[in-house]
Amino acid sequence: MRFPRDPKSNQLLASLPLEEWDRWQPGLEWIDMPLGKVLYESGDTQSHVYFPTTAIVSLLYVMESGASAEIAVVGNEGIVGISLFMGGESTPSRAVVQSAGQGYRLKRQAIKDEFSRSGPVMHLLLRYTQALITQMAQTAVCNRHHSLDQQLCRWLLLSMDRLRGNELVMTQELIANMLGVRREGVTEGALNLQRAGLIRYSRGRITVLDREGLEKRTCECYEVVRREYLRLLPVRIST
Repeated sequence: MRFPRDPKSNQLLASLPLEEWDRWQPGLEWIDMPLGKVLYESGDTQSHVYFPTTAIVSLLYVMESGASAEIAVVGNEGIVGISLFMGGESTPSRAVVQSAGQGYRLKRQAIKDEFSRSGPVMHLLLRYTQALITQMAQTAVCNRHHSLDQQLCRWLLLSMDRLRGNELVMTQELIANMLGVRREGVTEGALNLQRAGLIRYSRGRITVLDREGLEKRTCECYEVVRREYLRLLPVRIST
């Protein structure tokens, strides 16, 4: 499904005060974000920040062996490329489009200039960064202490929060790479959720049938992350 091109479908962009919005708008460039597109690689000097509108981007840590695990997801609530305004220029993670869609990008110098103004944009971006750090920390805790079934429910809920609708196009192999587990484990977990009537999985398409059931089945990590985004950001993420 295609949606109209609207930068304010991204909630950070929608939260900009009018003066800042008028200054940003000419520099925003619409981009297509197909499944699997790499926005930046580990160690690369980043040229842009990205504001997904209908896409979801996974931030992955990639090991020397090639194995990877997701450390956070970013959708229409946020921005990809925080290292640019935090002063790092690059990051050891990789940003990959997890769910195809669209978004906007802004050149590196433009976001750095805005952050340096020390106005409302800086405070908005810092609050978003705090929420993202919470998601990263909670993901690490979840991956260490909770079952694959709970991790899968958390991952599905976080993804659904950042999508319009209840369907996600995603192969089991890709989910396994995101969670850093074996594909067989994801297959078993998805079948268990399907038998429980919570999802329908067919040919790479996951349809959430019972969101409330997923919320009851997951661990506390999802709610910790959700509450922090609601507390820190001026626009509510989808529920």
